[in-house]
Amino acid sequence: MKFGGTSVATVERIRNVARHVKRELAAGNEVAVVVSAMAGKTNELVAWCKETSPLYDQREYDAVVASGEQVTAGLLAIALQEMGAPARSWLGWQAPIHTNDTHGSARIESIEGAGIIEGFKRGEVAVVAGFQGLHKESGRITTLGRGGSDTSAVALAAAIKADRCDIYTDVDGVYSTDPRVVPKARRMERIAFEEMLEMASLGAKVLQVRSVEVAMVHKVPTFVRSSFDDPANPGAGTLICNEEDIVEAQVVTGIAFSRDEAQITLRRVADKPGVAAAVFMPLAEAGINVDMIVQVVSEDGNTDMTFTVGSADYERAFAILEKIKDDIGFSSMAGAKDVAKVSAIGIGMRSHAGVAARAFRALSEKGVNIRAITTSEIKFSVLIDEAYTELAVRTLHTLYGLDAA
Repeated sequence: MKFGGTSVATVERIRNVARHVKRELAAGNEVAVVVSAMAGKTNELVAWCKETSPLYDQREYDAVVASGEQVTAGLLAIALQEMGAPARSWLGWQAPIHTNDTHGSARIESIEGAGIIEGFKRGEVAVVAGFQGLHKESGRITTLGRGGSDTSAVALAAAIKADRCDIYTDVDGVYSTDPRVVPKARRMERIAFEEMLEMASLGAKVLQVRSVEVAMVHKVPTFVRSSFDDPANPGAGTLICNEEDIVEAQVVTGIAFSRDEAQITLRRVADKPGVAAAVFMPLAEAGINVDMIVQVVSEDGNTDMTFTVGSADYERAFAILEKIKDDIGFSSMAGAKDVAKVSAIGIGMRSHAGVAARAFRALSEKGVNIRAITTSEIKFSVLIDEAYTELAVRTLHTLYGLDAA
């Protein structure tokens, strides 16, 4: 069971989490719980690091920000003990959860769950601090990056061979799109790992992308549920599972969108071998992710190249390209931050033709101009003006029959 920051924001909410855990114990389950820091605490700790020194040591930053989860793990163990359930807290280095040494966004390499399993034999609940691990060689605490507690939970579930992993959050499952944008969005009973991976990477904020990757690789059935349900009578949530466990696959399962996009266009780039590498290698080396890439047909040996980056990376990308302008040899560069990416995802697309074409027609009828398109086997994405985001999401949601009755 994993509980996020809003679920453990106060001592009263931590007691509510303990009641959820007790319900699972009463059902005869052995339970490991992964907790995040209390809502807002990580931001406060990060701000203190920046205030102390803008160029802080990443290793010490990890030592500071990992403390948020330590507090929650201890408090939940105390709350469980108070309710008569034997429990102990485990920090990342005690489990231990071994990671690489990329401080601030480390990746899990292995988890030794023997101590936790021994605790189960004594009837103990293991309360594990999420988001943190240990770099074995240096003996230093590491953190897994934002949303890392989801990854901790799924990886721990895989390591101790848990029957399932329940991710408790402030929503009661995965919806066909953001219910705040489309009130008719509906909660899905089941969604395939691949679809959830696309949804998470394309803007749905329910689960961190890496946690879905880990669940898919290790085939860990994962439920998304609400911690604000009555602990005695929880809702069904959404099961993320293998494709073959879904009886009726819809053509389109969900619509995701992201407003954190920026577009860069290079005009009159020489159309010759090696140019794309010259443009994108420096961006990759700076850790900037490039998403959609569109290159128009060459005229007189020159071409226009358009691509998107995250809006947070826009200024950096622009500066890098300005610096290498002479090496690449483009005539001018234009950019826009008022763009959004809208995507339709569904494993049913593999066996249906014309899914994207219907969307293009529907959007054109609403007067939505498409700046760029990318497609894969189970999704397509369009880049549009940000002002049309909600209109486009609603249009596609209705077009593919996703509106709840």
